[in-house]
Amino acid sequence: MSGERPPLSGRLLAGLMRAAGALPWPLQRGLGAFLGEIGYWLAVPARRVALVNVGLCFPAYDARARRRLVRKNFRLMGQVAFAVARVWWASADEIRAFVHLRGGEHLQAAQAAGRPVIFLVPHFLALDVGGMRIALEGHFMSMFRRPKHALVEPLLRRRERFGSTLWPADAPLRQIVRAIRDGRAFYYLPDLDPGTADAATVPFFGVPVPTLTALSRLARLTGAVVLPALARAREDGRGFELILRPPLAPFPTGDQEADARYMNATVEAAIRDMPEQYLWTYKRFKRYRPEGRSVYE
Repeated sequence: MSGERPPLSGRLLAGLMRAAGALPWPLQRGLGAFLGEIGYWLAVPARRVALVNVGLCFPAYDARARRRLVRKNFRLMGQVAFAVARVWWASADEIRAFVHLRGGEHLQAAQAAGRPVIFLVPHFLALDVGGMRIALEGHFMSMFRRPKHALVEPLLRRRERFGSTLWPADAPLRQIVRAIRDGRAFYYLPDLDPGTADAATVPFFGVPVPTLTALSRLARLTGAVVLPALARAREDGRGFELILRPPLAPFPTGDQEADARYMNATVEAAIRDMPEQYLWTYKRFKRYRPEGRSVYE
């Protein structure tokens, strides 16, 4: 990014977000839940995608249970929006107080061993909140897709505070490998549709879907430890937490398909622990066509 001054519309949007982020958390939490409730009723296409996803992943849920989960998910989505605004402008000490880090000993063990680190970060709603917290623990990088509206990009660049780096989603693999080898911990999002990228078709909640194999290759090329990193809203309502779990092992195995299965199983287990916190509005199964058409049609 250049040093050009953002347009007025961008500065106004940033000002509104900063003001929203400065509100007391109990008020943010209440407003977020209210706005999420409105979104549940008004954002009909997104709600439908979420209900289809939940139905595929939890076929034992009846219609009422699916609606209850998705409604709770939308309310939490609204709360997370305020939390993101909060951490984008908060000081390091404020972020540490608002986002509790659990399992830090796994990161410390990898660092003490001189191993590079890749964080395996499923698409939970609070992943941006968790990303701001882990950035306080050392050199950090993550991927992002350039937004459709240019005025949004300066806001996304708030993630680069504290020395973090954002890489475009189409960055060459060799550049990412070099950065990991140089000590940049990689905040990696595994559960995205791979498009035309290298992928293996493996089960995700029993549904065969194309799954990126990049994590396996990155771990092999860099010798990195892969730590699952789960961002979540605390059940007591007192902020958020980022949970680091023990490293995947053995990983990589030399079999990219087996590694993709292991990765999906790891993500599944995390979702089962806190299903209301997952990003259910993403079309993860858009290439799954059991009757010759998309499940979202």
